Amino acid sequence: MRYADETSPGAATGPQPPSRADGAQGSSRRSFLKSTSAGVTSVALGASVAASAGPAAEAAEPGRSSPARRATLPLAVTPACSGQETPAAVEGPLFKPQSPARGDLITPAVRGVRLDLRGVVYDTACKPLPDTLIEFWQCDQNGDYDTSGFSLRGHQYTDSRGAYLLRTIIPRDYWGRWGQRAPHIHTQLQVSGGPVLVTQLYFPDDTQAYGRDFAALNAADRLLNRACTIGLTGPAAGRYTGTFDFVITTKV
Repeated sequence: MRYADETSPGAATGPQPPSRADGAQGSSRRSFLKSTSAGVTSVALGASVAASAGPAAEAAEPGRSSPARRATLPLAVTPACSGQETPAAVEGPLFKPQSPARGDLITPAVRGVRLDLRGVVYDTACKPLPDTLIEFWQCDQNGDYDTSGFSLRGHQYTDSRGAYLLRTIIPRDYWGRWGQRAPHIHTQLQVSGGPVLVTQLYFPDDTQAYGRDFAALNAADRLLNRACTIGLTGPAAGRYTGTFDFVITTKV
């Protein structure tokens, strides 16, 4: 079934990073946030979308270089960390705690145009942030969210260089209480003890998937923030490669 996802952002909780000295283990984002001093949503001041993903995530292929950015992107992007926080967005009603710890959301039941998304999480001084919790959730190629299970949902932690890698599909647009939503991926980030950044990632106007007009969908979505557009390369062999670097606040 299809749902709107435009309610006010809010903090939720989840798992402890595996590198914590106390050895605490957990599988949900909710237990992680309970260990922090606060769970307020980060206030967005600006945007940072990198022209390259920086260091590859630990799960990435060794030595694989970041893809070149297409010259046809519909917005100007900064070539490196600007120190400005990634803009916040609404969380929506479809976040679910207890998501699996995984960076690969492709399961046998998932169909759609493949996307490998990678990047680095920085603080406002442009310092990479290891062990940052990142939660991803999205709808499928039909515009449906899995509300009974955890299809296309998962969380991970950035590696020692602050990098992440997400293997997923490009979501489709759908109709909700705010009208037709452009394809987007929900994301929440937090370092231990810091505030939560809730945001949404979007796709360039010339993205090709499911026969949809991404330019028209983007233009009609009043919640869309162009500063949160993924840098996309492809498709090649039926797969896109994307980059997006986050900048977050580490202190409440």
